[in-house]
Amino acid sequence: MKIARTIIELNTLLNQYRISSTIGFVPTMGALHQGHLSLINESKMQCNFTVCSIFVNPTQFNDKKDLERYPRTEDEDLKLLKEANCDLVFLPSVLEMYPEPDKRVFDFGTLDKVLDGEARPGHFNGVAQIVSKLFDIVKPTKAFFGLKDYQQVLIIKALVKQLNFNIEIIACPILREKDGLAMSSRNALLNVSERKLAALIPQLMSSIPSLITAGYSFNRILLHFETKFLANGYNLDYLKLANAQTLQIENDFTDNHQQIVLIACFVGKIRLIDNLLL
Repeated sequence: MKIARTIIELNTLLNQYRISSTIGFVPTMGALHQGHLSLINESKMQCNFTVCSIFVNPTQFNDKKDLERYPRTEDEDLKLLKEANCDLVFLPSVLEMYPEPDKRVFDFGTLDKVLDGEARPGHFNGVAQIVSKLFDIVKPTKAFFGLKDYQQVLIIKALVKQLNFNIEIIACPILREKDGLAMSSRNALLNVSERKLAALIPQLMSSIPSLITAGYSFNRILLHFETKFLANGYNLDYLKLANAQTLQIENDFTDNHQQIVLIACFVGKIRLIDNLLL
């Protein structure tokens, strides 16, 4: 496994593969877990050469304290990537990625104005800034993203279309812990009691299909969630029902198109997200 910390080093290592190989790319912010490694494995199955980037992107954090406490575990990450047979790791500095402030403002219509876009102003613009830079630098054939960040996947697809990137976006299933909690780098920030409490999220989310079958409206399910979270000391940021293709927020269930339920909540100070396609 090779490591590049500058764009020049990356291009030197990648140029020989760009002509005749398919390049798979997994952009991450580090603190890797099995969910990330599943993306590496998928890339290796579909592509000849796999690149993983590790970069905690400051422009997508609207909370400086959140940026400061985001876990950074470079040595362990490199060990995991080597074991996963990743071919190349890109580890740029902030100055390497942002030699000048990035003042670009992207327009994704309503796609980035709801859910996490509403709760974290500027977040997805920062995501679009860094992902567009990384796509331009790496020039992958395919890029792999996890569906835990469902809204992000739709925005990345829109970004690729807007900027005419010749890149196929591969959306991969959510990987979960034994108790159902969606794998996330933020899980490592939970203390023991918070980690036990966090298992309530997948428990409630997985109950939704049976509640629908029992005739519950979405508002009734929302009230049920709020009651459970309040009793366990959670701070529910949002629980929303949306069109799975457009993320237009909807009031109740329908058979006319696929829908998705998305949740964000705070367990202690740690914000966790999850979703369920219906």
